[in-house]
Amino acid sequence: MPLIKPRTRGKQLVRHIARLDRETNETLYAYAHFLGEPTDYVLNQVIDTVLAKDKEFQAWRAEHPESHVPRPGHRAHRPRRRRGDPVHVRDTHMPTVSGVLSAHP
Repeated sequence: MPLIKPRTRGKQLVRHIARLDRETNETLYAYAHFLGEPTDYVLNQVIDTVLAKDKEFQAWRAEHPESHVPRPGHRAHRPRRRRGDPVHVRDTHMPTVSGVLSAHP
């Protein structure tokens, strides 16, 4: 018996881009195939099912009902570099020479 509930209609969907590791991606597509549902449906149901079991999170969420979705254009995970800020090797896709950023590609 599948753990995921039957589909409900009428929910508003938003686009969210995420990266998955290869094994999780394979499992996601296999489970979606098993259910005969799209992967986005499976992801929504997994999140709903798992987070519903987290009593500490449910209590916290009741105390913090406001939206935690970042505003459009807001990049919480990585601040923008300003002109004049030092460039770190991991912040660029330019080739490196002996661990030092190459000035010319």
